[in-house]
Amino acid sequence: MTEVRRPARLVAGDRVAVVAPAGPLKVERLEIGTKYLRDWGLEVEVMPSALGRHDKLPYLASEDTARAADFRTAWLEADFKAVFCGRGGYGVQRTLEHLDVEELAGIDKILVGFSDITALHEVLNARGLVTIHGPMAAAVEQLGSEHGHDRLRDLLFTPESVTDLLAPVGARTVVPGTAEGRLLGGNLALLAASLGTPTFAKPAGIVVLEDVGEDAYRIDRLLTQLLRSGWFDEVSGLVIGDFTEADDKDLVAEVIQERLVPLGVPMIDGAAIGHAEVNLAIPLGLPVRLEGTSLIPLLPALS
Repeated sequence: MTEVRRPARLVAGDRVAVVAPAGPLKVERLEIGTKYLRDWGLEVEVMPSALGRHDKLPYLASEDTARAADFRTAWLEADFKAVFCGRGGYGVQRTLEHLDVEELAGIDKILVGFSDITALHEVLNARGLVTIHGPMAAAVEQLGSEHGHDRLRDLLFTPESVTDLLAPVGARTVVPGTAEGRLLGGNLALLAASLGTPTFAKPAGIVVLEDVGEDAYRIDRLLTQLLRSGWFDEVSGLVIGDFTEADDKDLVAEVIQERLVPLGVPMIDGAAIGHAEVNLAIPLGLPVRLEGTSLIPLLPALS
């Protein structure tokens, strides 16, 4: 079994870095977002490439090598106690091509982000590190929501105070039961895109899934791809988060249940995890217990 490594919690005065390993950031959103971090007593440094843009591909923040270099610098610099991703979008898999994953995985440090950042969570979780799936530095609407703001702060500074990762917003039981295992997963499209790559990691434990802008037939295709590959073979429980901006919300829910209920593992949906305004931060890689509609951490997320 993979050893679970929990980074040190944050304290006021800690220095943290903001990176953009995927899409470009908007300055005004970043300024508002980083103010939340500074209000928590953190010293925030924005890495140079975070405010850049790729010369030919405007959906990327700076060149691949620049994004990778800044991420590596932030991760290896001992003075940075955490690395906050500014936003998702697209680009982390391109960034990974220029990073030494084993070098990164040898350091215990907090990573915060979600969506496209799933590609980074996947490789670090597979090597034992606990990471934080949650609101990003330029996600103003999520950082500003009461539940999202409080959850992220509590998880980072007082992790023992978080006793139910799905409270207070709640969820619904689809398949009843209790399950234990490491909490893994993230963005459905990114997990499927990882299949066959050097950073692919088959999950063993409780999986959380979320996505945005994927219509029902595409979600069907992504889930079917993972099912046919055997990706779910060692999954002990399922937590379905938000699938926002889809063509038909009811049809999406039907597709997810039609594809995943036959697995026969405990499953809940309606978790406030993903691209909606309330995005509850959760610790990926941490041992948890799924019990009813509660997701209980078996250890504090951070040491």
